[in-house]
Amino acid sequence: MADGGANKRGIRLEDLAELAQVSTATVSRALNDSPLVREETKRRVWMLARQHHYPFRPQMPAILSGAAATIAIAIPTPLGKTGSPADPFFMELIGGVGEAARDAECDIIISHVTPRNFDDLSDIIESSRAEGVIFLGQSFLHERFNRLSQTQNRFVVWGAELPGQQYCSVGSDNIRGGRRATSHLLRLGRKRVAFFGDTDAPEIMQRYSGYMDALKEADLPLDMHLVAPVHFEVESAEDAVERLIAQDVEFDAIFGASDLIALGAIRGLIRHGRRVPEDVSVVGYDDVLLARYSHPALTTISQDMAKAGRLLVSKLMNSKGGLDIQSERLPTDLIVRESCGA
Repeated sequence: MADGGANKRGIRLEDLAELAQVSTATVSRALNDSPLVREETKRRVWMLARQHHYPFRPQMPAILSGAAATIAIAIPTPLGKTGSPADPFFMELIGGVGEAARDAECDIIISHVTPRNFDDLSDIIESSRAEGVIFLGQSFLHERFNRLSQTQNRFVVWGAELPGQQYCSVGSDNIRGGRRATSHLLRLGRKRVAFFGDTDAPEIMQRYSGYMDALKEADLPLDMHLVAPVHFEVESAEDAVERLIAQDVEFDAIFGASDLIALGAIRGLIRHGRRVPEDVSVVGYDDVLLARYSHPALTTISQDMAKAGRLLVSKLMNSKGGLDIQSERLPTDLIVRESCGA
């Protein structure tokens, strides 16, 4: 509970009230998450309290939840589009975080804010009562996360490990995963493997690097006609298949940089009379639940979402103790199902 005394930095409840331009009673209620205070006012008071190191409970009141802490989840805008927790991959990753948080006796909340710039990232951390924030994805915010790490350590990111990175991220070994997916298709005798994915995204760029590595190892040239900048949407992948067919580009396999992309590609192929896997083999990436029950069942690169959740939560909770937390890569596995033919 907040009180009216001064903390070791000298800031008092009365000082916060003056800064927020509200009464001392309103500040006290806001710090204790009273429903009598408007959300906008609460967030302003919480932000000021964090900025001035005023001690208040960073989690929801124990009378409501009894949780040891509360963790916030935020999903950055994926390259200009709206991030959504309804995406199958995000749903499973959130599930992994939720299980790990429950084991740690923590609550989770999902922020309604879709961060698009540095101010959004900073506001989510400073104005939240959560112990810390897990950002699901880097999008185009790598340099903004680096900047944020200069003043904040209460966050971790699901995403790639990039050159010059100064913040903690957890993600899969994307280069190795991309290489394994492509090499498997080549071992099946496929010679014209298309890559579907938006390489502006850091993780997708790494999977594309693995794709190029596999082609090089097989002494096959990189054909840019086979590289399609597909977004994380079924419709985008369907459109890419239609463009390849309309342009008479020969291809006998597709590596989709996510399962959603791969499933969209299969839909596009079937719609145009191409058989999967007889005419075109398809491999995805993620191993979401839908991949196992699609028709044909999708061959894919799996990521361990349960382990990802445990790592994200443990690293975030360790950060509050001032520990030096390191980025970590998860191993990937090739899960062979019907869509590739072997």
